[in-house]
Amino acid sequence: MAEAAEHFDILIVGAGLSGVGAAVTLKRKFPNKRLAILEQRERVGGTWDLFRYPGVRCDSDMYTLGYRFKPWAGKEAIADGDKIRDYIEEAARENEILPLIRFGHKLLTADWSTEDARWTLISEKTGTNERVTLTGSMVVFCSGYYRYERGNDPDFPGKEDFEGVIAHPQFWPEDLDYEGKRVAVIGSGATAITLVPTMAEKASHTYMVQRSPAYVVARPSVDPLSKRLRFLPKKVNHKLTRWKALTMQQLVYGMSRRKPERVKALIDKWIRKELGPDYDYETHFTPRYNPWDERICVSKDGDFFEAIRQGKVEMVTDAVDRITPTGLKLQSGREIEVDVIVTATGLEMVSFGGADVRLDGVSLDPSDLVSYRSILFAGLPNAAVIFGYAGASWTLKLELGVRYLCRLFSLMDRKGKQVFLPIGVEDYGQKKMLLDLTAGYVKRGSKWIPRQGEEKPWDNPQNYFVDYRRLLLEPVEDEVLALRKAGEPLPEILGAGGSSEAAEASALADA
Repeated sequence: MAEAAEHFDILIVGAGLSGVGAAVTLKRKFPNKRLAILEQRERVGGTWDLFRYPGVRCDSDMYTLGYRFKPWAGKEAIADGDKIRDYIEEAARENEILPLIRFGHKLLTADWSTEDARWTLISEKTGTNERVTLTGSMVVFCSGYYRYERGNDPDFPGKEDFEGVIAHPQFWPEDLDYEGKRVAVIGSGATAITLVPTMAEKASHTYMVQRSPAYVVARPSVDPLSKRLRFLPKKVNHKLTRWKALTMQQLVYGMSRRKPERVKALIDKWIRKELGPDYDYETHFTPRYNPWDERICVSKDGDFFEAIRQGKVEMVTDAVDRITPTGLKLQSGREIEVDVIVTATGLEMVSFGGADVRLDGVSLDPSDLVSYRSILFAGLPNAAVIFGYAGASWTLKLELGVRYLCRLFSLMDRKGKQVFLPIGVEDYGQKKMLLDLTAGYVKRGSKWIPRQGEEKPWDNPQNYFVDYRRLLLEPVEDEVLALRKAGEPLPEILGAGGSSEAAEASALADA
């Protein structure tokens, strides 16, 4: 007889910023529930362990990116990636989360059994063919939305003929020496805006080659309000600064949606102040889209603009035609000779960490799922997926979502229920991407990402204050959320009619 799989009350997938934060909150609220975390890497940190390119940092301030239960103690609000990873690990250690983590376990499949009212998760140990099976009453996916195994890496013609070094930020070579060399960074997103000024400090000259411009704003690394309030106790200072930062994020994002022309004008004014009246803004800093249709990039202490002013960085707005043995040939016909090419060309998206999610053995297509309160999904029993905000710090949504789960689990315990399921309706209205951005990586990955509907509770409002009311103040029970005892009949489960092409494609891609 096969040995029974180890069972847990709650299984968390991912030990990055989301997974550790969720584990701490759930462990504090439910100390008697068995909890485990599956993490495919060998350390905590997720994104902040994976990305190690020069200058890697987060555009969000640490007053809102940091946890409510662990105020950020660093001086800089815009923190470097290694400091964020250390902060996450410190939070895990202080709250005794590290012993709960199964490192080196890549999740392959997660299968819900209606008969057993539990999930079965099969993972593979890193570097082996050994499979590990765990079961859980609840699963919380905290694995983000992009693929760790590879990024978007266009196959530029002539790539194999380049005589220098080509690097992708997602897999940065530790021994890459670019001091005194000519560098071209291809891309215009947050990674490029971070990399370019950092590499320019050592490189002889740096080109930023962008197919089209992005919005870029300068932000001080030290929060001005926190600096002015340093006479206050640290906890009071942190709380006030956090609420200021949170409110400003919501105001800027909301204004960008309601009055984009006004926000455009403000950003244009700020950039002109940074670079002076004679710069070619029309070519290099006039995006084709509205603010927050794609993310607004942040220049820490204006370092990006400073590097341009000093002549260390040259903006090149043109498409790459091909890579030559000595550099880049652009569609305009211009050729750039460089020694190092960095392809900061974006991410590949994926849901559930790339795992094949099944209902009674039938694979789900992630794009068939529709969010409920932007945390649960119609037809997906006993599972939550953490998606942070597009226009604000990821952690703000994480913490609201996990606190909602605490309310839901507590209600189920009081009522003696073991299964929850958003039932769904026949018409969600016009469905759209859960991550409401028009960035290239979002468009490329649309088939991997769940959807949202038009109206409450199926929409994803991207507003902290609306979510606070919906997730923490409104009743947990409503006409949509079904609560059942194990073994009781469930409403028909969404997507149980056939296998998922997306899941099959994902499995082939990971093979």
